Amino acid sequence: MWRLLFKKGSKGGEILPDEIFLDSSNLPEFDDEQFEGRVEHPVSSISIFVVVGIFLLVSAGFTARSFDLQILKGATFAEASKNNRLEHSVVFSERGVIYDRNGTELAWNKVGDQEYAKRHYSDTEGLSHILGFVRYPKTDAVGQWWRTDIVGVAGVEQAFNKTLAGKNGQQIVEINALGEITREQLIYPAEDGRNITLSIDADVQHMLHTTLKNHARTYGFVGGASVIMDVETGEIISLVSFPEYESQALADGDVEAISGYANNENNPFLNRVVQGAYTPGSIVKPLFAAAALAERVITPDEKILSTGSISLPNPFVPGAFSVFSDWRAHGYVDMRRAISVSSNVYFFVVGGGFEEHIGLGIKRIEKWSRAFGFGEKTGIPLSGEVVGTIPSPEWKAEHFENEEWRIGDTYNTSIGQYGYQITPIQAVRMVGVIANGGTLLLPKLVKTDNSTPTLIGVSPDDLRVVQDGMRLAVTSEEGTARALNIQGVSIAGKTGTAQVGNKNQWMHSWAIGFWPSDKPRYAFATVLEQAPANTLAGAAPAMRSFFEWLVLNKNEYVR
Repeated sequence: MWRLLFKKGSKGGEILPDEIFLDSSNLPEFDDEQFEGRVEHPVSSISIFVVVGIFLLVSAGFTARSFDLQILKGATFAEASKNNRLEHSVVFSERGVIYDRNGTELAWNKVGDQEYAKRHYSDTEGLSHILGFVRYPKTDAVGQWWRTDIVGVAGVEQAFNKTLAGKNGQQIVEINALGEITREQLIYPAEDGRNITLSIDADVQHMLHTTLKNHARTYGFVGGASVIMDVETGEIISLVSFPEYESQALADGDVEAISGYANNENNPFLNRVVQGAYTPGSIVKPLFAAAALAERVITPDEKILSTGSISLPNPFVPGAFSVFSDWRAHGYVDMRRAISVSSNVYFFVVGGGFEEHIGLGIKRIEKWSRAFGFGEKTGIPLSGEVVGTIPSPEWKAEHFENEEWRIGDTYNTSIGQYGYQITPIQAVRMVGVIANGGTLLLPKLVKTDNSTPTLIGVSPDDLRVVQDGMRLAVTSEEGTARALNIQGVSIAGKTGTAQVGNKNQWMHSWAIGFWPSDKPRYAFATVLEQAPANTLAGAAPAMRSFFEWLVLNKNEYVR
């Protein structure tokens, strides 16, 4: 305890405390070693201001940084913090397998180093336009997925993508501050795609493709297409388009192969079965024969004289005639023989009328063309299907300014010329109507597919007359489809030739038909595209080679 000595000052007042401290150094009792009796100098104001200034600066810095982190960038850093802690990843589903009707794998999956299974395709030639190909998931430059699905691009891969693809899952991975995975949690499991079984027979497909491709190469055709359909169910047994691409090359991104396809003037990417529109020529004559019977324009046994041509007065040149030629003079022909020998004159008269014969006329020609499935999509589940063209006065007015419809236009339409265009899938559907007694079917690529058929309104008896004419075309010495008269299978058929090019310098060759002729089960339609005019070995001889193979190797289709 401090002992303080007080003395009165000069004024007799009390001693002030600062005087005590100032004088304390004179007292001998204080221990200097223990800092007793020492007087410390007061802190200067400058030092106080410096300390306070530093404190304020530091506080301001902390405040500004907190404002920046918590207010201005709070949401961003909060999200970053969450992402640093939890990482979402895709769990890829496995795509369904594609089988042919006999259980042969046509498209399947193999797991490599990728996080998803790679698609593999059968190397059997002729399948690409049916199968199509896929496009794989993609990551950006930092490895983030921006496309997470395996997607079908063409063929059944595209048509049945939802069935085949399944659904990807999702997984959350928890990562600590050191970047180590501490926990993994699957929140949505992947759902694998479902397998599908096609109606296609891979062996038939391969042989039909190979036969037609080799025939086309030999005789100068640039491409072609062919379809075989079950006339009871609508199932497609074979669907061939050539030239073709390789599904595997496109799925794998083979740059050299893709460039070659893109630069091929014969367009291997075009599925000619559904995307190729061709002038049908004489293969529409069975259709108009059935229409004429349904409309009671003519009876099956009534005969029309073909002298080699039919002439009409030229409306522009008095005294002159417009001549519409047959390919030869056939004499008197009834309906069955007219189909067999493919008489143009007979169908000029049936279609457009002449002298005492009224004919169908263009309105009914259009009506029945549509009834047999022309001028509309067939409903086959393949992309890019075209509808073709049925000539009519309205169509002509749209495409030819100030041109009225004339009887000659009806004549040319009656034999599948002028502006008439159809696809091979439409052609086989038409043949199916004739073969099955009047039912228009939906073409199917999957065996489990179900649909409601359409009755077109032609009696089975009338269609049997047409069937007889098509069988006669194969068995008669003068029949135009006699190349299809082979042992082991009874085929009813019809051929057609269409001139194309600005000088008719090219030709398309058609062959259509059904078998067995006495109890139809399958229909076919084949077109070979653009060979030099007057090429003799057309579609019918090519199909003969195929049917000879079918009899020897696939007896289940001919018995």
